[in-house]
Amino acid sequence: MRVIPVIDLMNGCVVRGVAGRRSEYKPIQSRLAPDSKPQSMARALVERFGFDTVYVADLDAIVHGRFEARAWNEIAAQGLSLWLDAGIGDSSKARVVLESLDCAQIDADLIVGLESIESEDELRAVRQICAPRRATFSLDMQSGRPLARNSVWQGLSPLELVTIANDAGLLDVIVLDLADVGTSQGTRTFDLCREIRQATKTRSIIAGGGVRGMDDLKALADAGCDAALVASALHDGRLTPEDIR
Repeated sequence: MRVIPVIDLMNGCVVRGVAGRRSEYKPIQSRLAPDSKPQSMARALVERFGFDTVYVADLDAIVHGRFEARAWNEIAAQGLSLWLDAGIGDSSKARVVLESLDCAQIDADLIVGLESIESEDELRAVRQICAPRRATFSLDMQSGRPLARNSVWQGLSPLELVTIANDAGLLDVIVLDLADVGTSQGTRTFDLCREIRQATKTRSIIAGGGVRGMDDLKALADAGCDAALVASALHDGRLTPEDIR
């Protein structure tokens, strides 16, 4: 089981996500860093925990279609590789994001979120454009309901959507229920992760949302997950550097 810390960005600050209610996100107050600057949080993740990779959700890009690569660079400059969700909905935006990453010489793989991607054709196109960088599909949900931008997909089950992603060449899948994010009430995706492991061609499963501590990490590993996205448990001290090691 690998732990991947999460940095949510909004208006140039690290914010604390709660249950996917993005209009209520505020600059984070954390035990890890004295302020909400991206470089401060990234430095703390490296120095305190020894992390080498971080999941970055650029909420301005996801929600409003705009991004500022400066914050990405500040995080990468602390020695972290990025798993970057910048609201990529089609191949043209993927090209713009990749050009920004290359210009800044940022080591990053791209997250392709269900709530952003426009179609199966664009999913395949983004996968091709990203190579040799890794593209990971994020099964974005709210209380178990897939958040599909594509109207054709809105009646499909999570397993059907993962199968579409697998067939498009995205074999690494994030299972993320936004309703669990920042609530400290655990994750509801154990059974779904187990089903994805058993019934699809998924290569690696990364669970996100609601991880409280070691017991949840162990349960996710038992459900077939290879990694977990974690934020609040790190900021609140429920997962310590010793736990991560």
